[in-house]
Amino acid sequence: MPPLNALRAFDALARCGSLRAAALDLGVVPGAVRQQLQSLEEYFGAALFIRKGGRVTLNAAGRRFADAVGVAFAIVSRAAEEVQQRDRKTRLRLGVPMPMAVSWLMPRLPRIHNDLRDLEIDVVAVAVTRTLASAPDLDAMIAGGEYRPLPDIAATAFMVDAFGPVSSPSGFDPSDADLPDWLENATALVARDVPYLWDDWFRESGRRPSRFLKRVEIDDLTLAIGAARAGLGVTVAPRASIEGELASGELAAPFGFASRPVGYRLCCRVADHRSKAIALLAEWLIREGQATDPA
Repeated sequence: MPPLNALRAFDALARCGSLRAAALDLGVVPGAVRQQLQSLEEYFGAALFIRKGGRVTLNAAGRRFADAVGVAFAIVSRAAEEVQQRDRKTRLRLGVPMPMAVSWLMPRLPRIHNDLRDLEIDVVAVAVTRTLASAPDLDAMIAGGEYRPLPDIAATAFMVDAFGPVSSPSGFDPSDADLPDWLENATALVARDVPYLWDDWFRESGRRPSRFLKRVEIDDLTLAIGAARAGLGVTVAPRASIEGELASGELAAPFGFASRPVGYRLCCRVADHRSKAIALLAEWLIREGQATDPA
């Protein structure tokens, strides 16, 4: 194993972005961090950094190693916390895509806390396309149809991912909702973080792709849903991300919902797959997913 102090300095540089910030994080002088980084390169016999104009940044090999070191320190940190909390609740930091966190999970959180009294869940809203591999501070993450298998990540399916076009109820005539040309006269709101949702929906629903009257790109799915709610157009959204708006009548789904081939998954690292906290949450989500009507 490389020297622990050198690894701590390396991790601090990767997290903080500069020697000065890393030194402040560790409570040492920049020269001490620089010395530890040099000793790490000497240990490997390979360059991990780019040195230019007094600045030290990670090269490609350094970035790859930083990902592994960050995950390793996070695992050790969580294990240490579990030892310290032997007689207290187990805390689980759960990443959830922002729209789903607001509309689906948060209304259910009181029931989760009531049903899983030994588990304290910290919900962290994340970008729709973020993966657990890039989030060493999280213990687990919920992923929808964007899920792709990754090394060292275990995933448990718990609910169908149904999705479809939605708009303000004032944005369409219910009597025309099934006409092929309804979307031809609509403004399509395309979320830049999931631009493929429209193509996925046309494919899974079996409908002919539409040219639309107008296409408007919006930064992310959360904002696209808000724009649709405000009557600015129609966007494609997972049902779990708009459950509250559908129930309140703020949004309507004129074409109903189709199912994506890959449903919702609870993702965790393989090393944590058999932990009691992950197992309890997975069982709860599976029961809730079976009770949720995806149609």
